[in-house]
Amino acid sequence: MTLREKLDLLEARRAQSEEGGGAARIKAQHDKGKLSARERLDVLLDEGSFVEYDRFVTHRSTDFGLEGQKVYGDGVVTGHGRIDGRLVYVFSQDFTVFGGSLSEAFAEKICKVMDLAVRNGAPVIGLNDSGGARIQEGVVSLGGYAEIFLRNTLASGVIPQISAILGPCAGGAVYSPAITDLVYMVRGSSYMFVTGPNVVKTVTHEDVTMERLGGADTHAATSGVAHFAHDSELQSLQAIRELFRYIPQNNLGEPPRGPGTDPRDRRDESLLDVVPEHASKPYDMHEVIARVVDDGEFYEVHKDYAGNILCGFAHLGGYSVGIVANQPAVLAGVLDINASVKAARFVRFCDAFNIPLVTFEDVPGFLPGVGQEHGGIIRHGAKLLYAYCEATVPKLTVITRKAYGGAYDVMSSKHIRGDFNVAWPSAEIAVMGPKGAVEILFRKEIAESPDPAKAMDERVAEYTEKFANPYVAASRGYVDDIIDPRDTRPRLIDALDTLQGKRDRNPPKKHGNLPL
Repeated sequence: MTLREKLDLLEARRAQSEEGGGAARIKAQHDKGKLSARERLDVLLDEGSFVEYDRFVTHRSTDFGLEGQKVYGDGVVTGHGRIDGRLVYVFSQDFTVFGGSLSEAFAEKICKVMDLAVRNGAPVIGLNDSGGARIQEGVVSLGGYAEIFLRNTLASGVIPQISAILGPCAGGAVYSPAITDLVYMVRGSSYMFVTGPNVVKTVTHEDVTMERLGGADTHAATSGVAHFAHDSELQSLQAIRELFRYIPQNNLGEPPRGPGTDPRDRRDESLLDVVPEHASKPYDMHEVIARVVDDGEFYEVHKDYAGNILCGFAHLGGYSVGIVANQPAVLAGVLDINASVKAARFVRFCDAFNIPLVTFEDVPGFLPGVGQEHGGIIRHGAKLLYAYCEATVPKLTVITRKAYGGAYDVMSSKHIRGDFNVAWPSAEIAVMGPKGAVEILFRKEIAESPDPAKAMDERVAEYTEKFANPYVAASRGYVDDIIDPRDTRPRLIDALDTLQGKRDRNPPKKHGNLPL
């Protein structure tokens, strides 16, 4: 056979490898509103940048009729490409080939790109669309999952790991995305569950749909497993591309800079009117964030989960930052179990990848109640405290209004190595709110007063003047300054400038014991 004939054969086999499970199965995929494995990569990656690995790999099973059903690629497309010119490693599971089920060869292909991603310090993105373990391969398939889980764990905090769930993801397969940093799902076609509806009905007699059990909205709003839920695959894949505006290549790299076109010294007059005069009235912290960050752009993470705290990425003076903010419009911005866990994980991601943290604080405390106490609010609240304490990236905090009780300590206070802590004149920094404090301190006096209501008002006013303001904290250096709200943006940018050379280290240790 001549070289030209060999090249013709190569091209024929390349074309065959790109057919996946065949035209009929690809059409069935399209009929479900889903893209093929290769089409997804075309959307995710810069045009023409994808370089494929192991396209001619096939499975090795000779059992249950699989010997004569070998397909090039064996159900997963792997390789590397670019997002806005930046190197990323990818794998895209192909549901048209054996239902995207994982075999030994399938797992080896994924492990190879994960190893290369760690070795070369580049993010890895997994596009998941699989029926689970390939039953015909038995324990070998289970071993393949374990090899992937191990690599997920070892790569955690070293390179960003992103998962898109674009079809079913069930059984043991769910634990790989669960270990990764961010999970994207699609409404109507993405499902994640350890056991499906049929098993649930058999074991617990509960009748539940796939969507309600493990759909995108369930995991984005109820379980917190998914960080994003979108209406289409195109939206999810474009959102992943957008993410790379804010995150670095690895734990040794610096986050990418924004365009920096928004004036660094911009003051916003409307910030004077955001916080209501009455402390009991809510407001939307999104309005504060939008007026402070570059061009008002906030890439929110976990938007539908634990809405009493906001997390997300933005640029500030061109610097990429992670924002954590209490949300007074939801449960008065109180910290509860879900909010604590949500924010703790986000803080640790930012710290792992050198992204400075900016905290906007308006927190009345931790949510009281039997359900919270029995659910472990002490343990879960400690996660957020732990995350802020161990973080060594620049930490900036703006107290807009309430900073009460232990929640004041937790929200990146000066006492836990906050670098730049400022308060607005509207800030109230105290053990608790004035009314609650007076009811404890002067209960007997007020009860015995001829006019209890007047006595209460007088004591509340006295307490507010002495404690529920930022000046006592400022007098002790617990906040670095009390600032005009209009100066928030330029002051934060100046602080970020000064903190670029920050050197902070934790004691040498194998790892800490986070209260899980």
